Amino acid sequence: MPRPRLGVIVPRDLPIADLLPFALRAEEIGLDEIWVVEDCFFRGGIAQAATILARTQAIRVGIGILPAAVRSPAMTALEAGTLAELHPGRLLLGIGHGMPGWMRQIGVWPKSPLTLLEETTGAVRALLHGERLSVDGRYVQLDDVSLHSPPPVAPPVLNGVRGPRSLEVAGRVADGTILDMPVTPEYLATVREAVGRGRAAAGASAPPEHTLVAFSLAVVHDDVAAAREIVRPALATFGAADWTAQIDPLPFAAAFRELRDVSATPEAFARAMPDEWIDQLAIVGPPDVVRARMSALEANGVSSVVVVPTSPDPDRPDDPFAALDALARVVLPAAR
Repeated sequence: MPRPRLGVIVPRDLPIADLLPFALRAEEIGLDEIWVVEDCFFRGGIAQAATILARTQAIRVGIGILPAAVRSPAMTALEAGTLAELHPGRLLLGIGHGMPGWMRQIGVWPKSPLTLLEETTGAVRALLHGERLSVDGRYVQLDDVSLHSPPPVAPPVLNGVRGPRSLEVAGRVADGTILDMPVTPEYLATVREAVGRGRAAAGASAPPEHTLVAFSLAVVHDDVAAAREIVRPALATFGAADWTAQIDPLPFAAAFRELRDVSATPEAFARAMPDEWIDQLAIVGPPDVVRARMSALEANGVSSVVVVPTSPDPDRPDDPFAALDALARVVLPAAR
């Protein structure tokens, strides 16, 4: 069965000694992509990506995401351009708003996150494509700036965003969008509509293509019921306001909010979720079911599905390598 590219997220709290073994194992089993995160205050995205790129051979490495407020666009382009020169065609660069609480914690949350994201993304992408820029924006000021040696293959610049206005920005200036979990066909319909509005507004200046990367919770397990129970605790956070954009398009959105409101804790909310909801909010089950769910996302515009490594082994519940072993069962020659 055809499927989109399959990737894995490096856990933000993975012991640093396991970073390279994890990446090498991901490549060994045939995964297409590995993504690093830059959550405050764990580890830097650029440093992780550089290390993995230097030690692997072909797997694509995504940075998801660099908060727009914490770096100059020129320096972001300089770092990304260097990695893209060294490893042509293997880097995926994600830029987003960053979590507001973290950005306020370090004193960089802007008055207009949308403007900052659009100016930053446009400048980074232009520099990576070898343009010489002079910009006098609200947040980005560049005076006759260009990269001395732009990469021969410019890495795609993607925006990690959720809501409709941010998705419109991504449509105007980015090569693609990184979508946080849960990603469903219903949510993808709203994403494509918002991105399409942005691309239409930009006209000829919009990037030629726009790809969608879907982050997802996933458990590969021959017993679907067991897989649901393993992933269930991780769904507790989906009741928070941050996930409104993803939940509202679902046919069970009203019932979802009602259950959330009557549940004493997020954990109780997750325990009470019907199995049917779990099957929509996560990817759970044996390899053929996982591939079918991935294909359904591809049919709705997704080019890459990137999963949180979740162990299906009750004897190794927190072992990300056990999760990789399970994902290896999804990666079959016929599916690639």
